[in-house]
Amino acid sequence: MQIKPALGFTNLGIAPKLMDILARNKFEVPTPIQKQSIPPAIEGKDLMGIAQTGTGKTLAFGIPMIQRLAQSGGKSKGLVILPTRELALQVNETLKKIGGSLGLKTAILIGGESVGRQIKMLQTNPHIIIGTPGRLNDLLETRRLDLSKADILVLDEADRMLDMGFIPQIKKVLSHLPKKRQTMLFSATMPEAIVNIANSYMMLPLRVEVAPAGTSVQAITQELFFVEKQDKLRLLASILNQYKGSILVFSRTKHGAKKITKIIRDLGHTSTEIHSNRSLSQRLAALDGFKIGRFRVLVATDIAARGIDVTGIEVVINFDLPDNAEDYVHRIGRTGRAGLSGRAISFATPDQRGDVRSIERLIRKALPISKPVLSQAPMPKHEESEPRSFQQRRPKPFDRNRKPRFEHRGSHRRVAAPKDQKGTFFKRA
Repeated sequence: MQIKPALGFTNLGIAPKLMDILARNKFEVPTPIQKQSIPPAIEGKDLMGIAQTGTGKTLAFGIPMIQRLAQSGGKSKGLVILPTRELALQVNETLKKIGGSLGLKTAILIGGESVGRQIKMLQTNPHIIIGTPGRLNDLLETRRLDLSKADILVLDEADRMLDMGFIPQIKKVLSHLPKKRQTMLFSATMPEAIVNIANSYMMLPLRVEVAPAGTSVQAITQELFFVEKQDKLRLLASILNQYKGSILVFSRTKHGAKKITKIIRDLGHTSTEIHSNRSLSQRLAALDGFKIGRFRVLVATDIAARGIDVTGIEVVINFDLPDNAEDYVHRIGRTGRAGLSGRAISFATPDQRGDVRSIERLIRKALPISKPVLSQAPMPKHEESEPRSFQQRRPKPFDRNRKPRFEHRGSHRRVAAPKDQKGTFFKRA
């Protein structure tokens, strides 16, 4: 069977062997960010790529990185830094799909996984290291990781790393890299702080912008409901009955995500949850179950706003508005992927009009407001899962007559209670 060549990727400077691999994996037409980024990146130029989520940024840096590593004959290494474990796993999967048949080896260094297993991966002399800032620094500090040959660097989802407070850790990692290197920075938005980082660590970077920073995906129909807080669950129940496809629901807190997931199940829909209280294996199992349809509804906090790469999500629901406007763009980018249409529905309480205006300024359009239709079906009762308030947690006044909680055994001294509570591109190791 003859493989149809990936004609859309011609004239981008991609090597014939890589072209064959792209065709085998059914990558036939490059996305705008890929078309503009691949040629200069293959030439070794520093690059700032700006595009909304779901536009193919991984291949935009992955193809040039794989080709340049192949050309170096083992003298160069690649490093990809990402904000979340889920994103790191997805990038690793994509790079192995493209480079695996060429002998490409990767090592994925993320928290929540065995350090010993990751050290063994490093001992295989991988061509590309993919990791999150915390684990990279841990291994650098213990001298288990050597980045002296990592002269191709990718900072993916840079604005998210800024939001999560990773910039100091990233600067520490960068101090271990060669000064002479290629740096590619990709992001959905470009705050001034990210521009400053680019100017400090990049040499005359070429800016590739396929849409203005903050532009939401055009294929997504956006809708806004103003609703009282106590009516949100009834509105959610109504929407779940209205749409029959896969639905992603965003909650502001992990406790809220857990509560919403339970109520959705009680309403008769299959659902699962992803948030920071879930282990990495639980989060991956939830995501896999959502992908294959075991769960129709996935409830997540912003930990998943950039970590979910699922084609065919029909609706994204912002049960709670995000803490900052940029996260709105990342959330709704989970639908309308790969050229498909999608819908984004947001709930806002009447006192959140200022937050709505911030989102509208960022996306440069007004959100259409619809009148909420609340479900009249009986709502399931649930236990309150929110954490107790500070007043509820505050310790009781100290009682001098109360017996101490701890004693030193074998000692007469008593301790008082606390005061307050197969290819040829790469050589195989």
